[in-house]
Amino acid sequence: MSELSPRFPEMRMRRLRRLPALRQLVRETDLRPSDLVLPLFVRPGQGLRQEIPSMPGQYQHSPDTLVETASRAWELGIRAVILFGIPAYKDEVGSAALDEAGIIPQAILALKRRLPDLLVITDECFCEYTSHGHCGVLSEKGGRRDVDNDRTLEQLGQQSVVHARAGADMVAPSGMMDGMVAAVRHALDAAGFEHIHILSYAAKYASGFYGPFREAAESPPQFGDRSTYQMDPANAAEALREIALDLAEGADIVMVKPALAYLDILRRAKERFGVPLAAYNVSGEYAMVKAAAARGWLDERRIVLEILTAIKRAGASFILTYHALDAAAWLSE
Repeated sequence: MSELSPRFPEMRMRRLRRLPALRQLVRETDLRPSDLVLPLFVRPGQGLRQEIPSMPGQYQHSPDTLVETASRAWELGIRAVILFGIPAYKDEVGSAALDEAGIIPQAILALKRRLPDLLVITDECFCEYTSHGHCGVLSEKGGRRDVDNDRTLEQLGQQSVVHARAGADMVAPSGMMDGMVAAVRHALDAAGFEHIHILSYAAKYASGFYGPFREAAESPPQFGDRSTYQMDPANAAEALREIALDLAEGADIVMVKPALAYLDILRRAKERFGVPLAAYNVSGEYAMVKAAAARGWLDERRIVLEILTAIKRAGASFILTYHALDAAAWLSE
């Protein structure tokens, strides 16, 4: 503030807060249903809507009930969903992820038949499809089993093309493999899908907030953890390097995940790059709010809208959140 700016009592900041209409007029951050992306879990079957115990209000759907939920989201003003598949079978290399008749292609086709203008994003990873729960093909080096980065890149490209052929509008590589964006971009372009967008999980941290998701997607690692490929939560400059690399490889949009504990990363990324930026309000963040609200410890509606507004205020262009349906309904009232 300038030294020449008026001070109290000439300047009373509370005057701008006195009336609800005035508070709305001067509000700096505007949260809308169209800022939200709804994550959805889909598995083979019909008429399935199985609630996820650690994520109250979230479900594993079959393609038909998935369409019903997506239709409700559309009616509330949500214009995009991201899909996570739970396959009929799992193996060491996640081959079900490459099946052109697999669960994600089935889901895309069902959604596009009912909601042709819905933006359908597909997660590109292998943790849901592998028997070991890691995000790619394994190899052993130096006596340790770990994800083989370069062998996994080829599969990521194939998976992305399978989803594009089924009608996906955007693919989202999420495994934190080095070179994943370039591999996906090359595969898509070579198959004639140069118009398909890439949303990269560019700064995805090895976080403790993913626990409920792993139940929902049936994808906990069967040994070790994912710290050799997801980022160390202590690092910030590294996130900016990851984002810069993914943008250079052709990412259209980059993501920070999780959101709440990494708002500083969102802000730094927005200021540094000025590109479309997504944030993932992840399953553990959702579950904490739900658990506290169920015990009457906080006002769920107020807290959810405050959290989502904070994420957008920090720099997110849009937010992937399990609160999307509730938040959109509240925002529409």
